[in-house]
Amino acid sequence: MSRPSSGGTSHGSHDGLPAKVTATRDGTRPEPYAWTGTCGASRSFPTEPDVFPTAWRHTHPTRFDRLRTRAARLLTDRTAR
Repeated sequence: MSRPSSGGTSHGSHDGLPAKVTATRDGTRPEPYAWTGTCGASRSFPTEPDVFPTAWRHTHPTRFDRLRTRAARLLTDRTAR
């Protein structure tokens, strides 16, 4: 399935809260493809195929993604002490 180059929106959740991620293209930037989430997260990419899968996965994390996030938080909490 092809995605529109002008943008797209993924609805889901981030850290258990509702979130919306919008992917856009801005030809004035060095990396013209980017997504921005209502949770405050954002990423930019040089090519279009990279944008939509990561935007979708940000709002629809796999079990492995959730496990990796929890592990990172535990490590951060331990080093902050």
